[in-house]
Amino acid sequence: MNASLDLQSASQRIPGNFGASHGQEPVLTAHDISITYEVEPPVHAVKNVSLTLHRGEILGLAGESGCGKSTLAYGLNQLLKPPALLRSGDVTFHDQGGTDIDVVGLEGDALRAFRWDKISMVFQGAMNSLNPVITVRAQLFDVFTTHRPGMSKKEKEERSQELLRQVGVDPSRLDSYAHQLSGGMRQRVMIAMALALNPQVMIMDEPTTALDVVVQRGILRELMRLRETFGFAVIFITHDLPLLLEISDRIAVMLRGEIVELNSAANIYARPQHEYTQRLLGSFPSLTGDRGAFIRTGEAI
Repeated sequence: MNASLDLQSASQRIPGNFGASHGQEPVLTAHDISITYEVEPPVHAVKNVSLTLHRGEILGLAGESGCGKSTLAYGLNQLLKPPALLRSGDVTFHDQGGTDIDVVGLEGDALRAFRWDKISMVFQGAMNSLNPVITVRAQLFDVFTTHRPGMSKKEKEERSQELLRQVGVDPSRLDSYAHQLSGGMRQRVMIAMALALNPQVMIMDEPTTALDVVVQRGILRELMRLRETFGFAVIFITHDLPLLLEISDRIAVMLRGEIVELNSAANIYARPQHEYTQRLLGSFPSLTGDRGAFIRTGEAI
């Protein structure tokens, strides 16, 4: 296998996650999801996708740009906007209290109460998602004001400080504006906001793409630690398959709007079944093995 990771090194990079075993209790199920962009001609972005997210697991969603990963994520969280339209399918959230919630059927106040409380999302381009004209404190307070109107100012302050500590940011940064934070700090603040209401599911859409690998690794380690501490499930969306091999319990591979392979990370690595998955793995150079020749000024050296 000509992948950039081997099984042993993957398990060592982000400890305790590669091939991790989690319970099989579902927290989110999607059945026969189809989403179309109603333009001329219509674009069938997601086609008959079904998947189950188990409580506490990390489900990686991999595929090339334009394959429908983000569109599917928006559909799961009722965030689609015209011209995108959910043509068919259902999404069910299985609450810890034992109640099943029909996500597709939610609207108005019920939908606003559901979002961020049960399922939160770190959006693609999250590094630029903070409001540039108000402080980090004000943005965190907005979440509590909307979803926890009974919280006192003191409780909001204490919770905001706690959230920043959890993601490895000094609480003094509550007074900062976005331009006063590094890219890694902004990303961590967005994760803190997503964690503010202790959601049971977090959807992360390309959350570390714009960051250098050192900052990326730090954020991923924090994410793994938080997942182990609080037990939330994660749908982690990226085109970076080797990254998913490191952090995911299972991986779904998307191609042209469909999930063409869904298996454990270990099986995806060792025994990929679909040709597209095989080609994805084969597109990354090996870190081990014989050194090959390369060409400089027309000669092999």
